[in-house]
Amino acid sequence: MARITVEDCIKTISNRFDLVVIASKRSRQLSSGSPMTIERDNDKNPVIALREISENIVDPKHLEQGIIEDLQKYVEADEDEDEIVELAPSKKKNEEKEPVKPIIAPTKPIEEKK
Repeated sequence: MARITVEDCIKTISNRFDLVVIASKRSRQLSSGSPMTIERDNDKNPVIALREISENIVDPKHLEQGIIEDLQKYVEADEDEDEIVELAPSKKKNEEKEPVKPIIAPTKPIEEKK
């Protein structure tokens, strides 16, 4: 096949930086076993990803959403506060706490040398 260029992909994704990030995401998907939508023709995964993007075979918005989910540290949960199970029992305000006893090892008296 002919060489793939950035200009071929700019028609689909106008920002070059977005193109690199999205193509790398698709390339990683291909490396991890995701099915190819075009023939390999001795091309490596990044080239296949760029070909899929230039031919509008893959959805860039779908890949972009996957990138966002991968970068999120905290995933929003759909749980209500009522459904959350309390892990540690809470103490009542009137209940007194037991004082902490210091741990002291028994010591022998020091003998004076003469």
